[in-house]
Amino acid sequence: MMKIKSVCLLAYLIVWAQLACAGEKRWIEVKSPHFRVLTDGGSGEARLVAREFEDFRALMAVRYPNFKLESGAPLTIFAAKDEETAKSLNPGLWRMKGEKPASLYRRSWEKQYAMVRLDAWGRGAQPGVFYEYAALVLSLNSRWVPVWLNVGFNEFYSYTAFAEGKAYLGAPSMRLKLLKSMHIAPIPVETLIQVNSRSSYMHDSEDIQRFYAESWLLVHYLMMSTEVGNGAKLQQFFDMLQSGAKQKEAFEQVFGSFKSMDAALQKYLDRNNLPAAALPNPERFSEKDFSTRTMTLAETQAELGGYHLWLRDWDSARGCVKDALSSDPHLGLAHEEQGFLYLHDAKDAEAVEEFTTAVERDKTLFLSQFFRTMMSPQATSDARADQTAFRQGLTDTLNLNMQFAPAFIQLSWLALRQNDLKTALNYATRAEGLEPSRMGYHTYTGQLLLRMGRYQEAADHARFVADRSTAADHNEAFELWSSIPEANRPAGDPITEDQPKDAQRAESSLKTATCGDKAQWSLTVAQPDQTFSFRQADKFRWGFSDTFWYGQNHIAICHGLEGKRTIVFYKPNHEGNLTGEAMEVEVRNDLPPVPRAPAD
Repeated sequence: MMKIKSVCLLAYLIVWAQLACAGEKRWIEVKSPHFRVLTDGGSGEARLVAREFEDFRALMAVRYPNFKLESGAPLTIFAAKDEETAKSLNPGLWRMKGEKPASLYRRSWEKQYAMVRLDAWGRGAQPGVFYEYAALVLSLNSRWVPVWLNVGFNEFYSYTAFAEGKAYLGAPSMRLKLLKSMHIAPIPVETLIQVNSRSSYMHDSEDIQRFYAESWLLVHYLMMSTEVGNGAKLQQFFDMLQSGAKQKEAFEQVFGSFKSMDAALQKYLDRNNLPAAALPNPERFSEKDFSTRTMTLAETQAELGGYHLWLRDWDSARGCVKDALSSDPHLGLAHEEQGFLYLHDAKDAEAVEEFTTAVERDKTLFLSQFFRTMMSPQATSDARADQTAFRQGLTDTLNLNMQFAPAFIQLSWLALRQNDLKTALNYATRAEGLEPSRMGYHTYTGQLLLRMGRYQEAADHARFVADRSTAADHNEAFELWSSIPEANRPAGDPITEDQPKDAQRAESSLKTATCGDKAQWSLTVAQPDQTFSFRQADKFRWGFSDTFWYGQNHIAICHGLEGKRTIVFYKPNHEGNLTGEAMEVEVRNDLPPVPRAPAD
């Protein structure tokens, strides 16, 4: 019975993969100064989407003039003309029960994709994508923000509307109704601001909704109430967080006691109407100036393949990319996406060949340039000539995309291998500036400072990350702290390892990892005198060092990490050769040892 069900499901997935691109018409591309919209609908509707994204970006520039707005991961917006197209773009989502969203947004280290329905634009599509775009802007300009501020900031701006050169702020979130209807005491502000990924409020569906609603309300109050300066005090608080201040002390210093804030927030909620504002948004773009063209069929298929690939819909991606290569074997983007499919299938040699072909066909494909460089033999060679060629490959990547932080990390790693610590630190600092919210970059800089003997600065980096992170990021910082000679650690509470409750710990090099159906896997770590084998627990998460060159969309626990130092937190379960069920797995990308002189 199970076997028949599996066969039917496979056939169903294959049919969807074929439908995703079979007979696909040529889509339209609209380019505005900062955005790119692809649509199977009308060009006028697509230009409207592009203009409102431009309006949102202009609003961020006006509200936060010192903010950086460019990401190293390009954003492509798919504007589906209706639900049928949205369904073909997201077949897995439409197989699930429940209401289907009018928009989606996927962020990763290398690319970003948004999907909006044109038939819902202006009627519910904007909040989903504006929420994530606000999150992107915040991440590009903050070393760290607490969960409540992240959620509340994004939710506040997600309901922004534009008309007649104005931006309308403060529209009530759909969560206001939930807050008004709750018959339980609100979460105390002192508790709310300290919620993190391990908190109980993040593990129950009702508690999560309650936490999101109250986070939105708190930010709405701090943004719109004259009692707290209409956002001026919130900006002061944000700046203090970026300078390293502890959140609780900074909050009380800026806003007063938590008891008074609880009372003020309840009074704010009890108002008949919450305040809103109409602000000038002067940088108005004319939709007529946006370039418009009809893409070729192969370009359409390759773009759709990329969308499916970055959403991890591998079957649909394969169908689209295959069609694209059939329609135009010379299209560079189609070869790039085929390279990523081979990478997913652990066919590294084939992937390198496709990335190389992609660059030869299209000199603008920075990811193909980066991946073929990182997968080349020169990437691990100690020969001087190979290291020069490797550096040039990374430089070529940055010449195509100077915002791409992973290339700076790899240049830093190369300098580290050459024992040029000053250059390594300079490149690491550049990467930190581009991706300040990526905690692993701060830890990596701290590791470099430790190797340079700058213990106080290394300790500061370790403390900053450990105090603001959980799980893998925290534990990497804990290891950095533990590596600093005890006599050189600053006074204060020690940093301890973060692990799941009642878990046991195993650490060694990853020997094998085998994936099966439904994303289940088993892994084995090997020590000189014993071997530990684990399978995935029902509640599970895993993390990895941010200095791995293959980012979050391509790293896989099933292949490519053999030999890496691995920490497993597990529940013992001695069944046959099984040591236990892994609750959390952390894979480290340890610094290379102090190098010898390079070979000639």
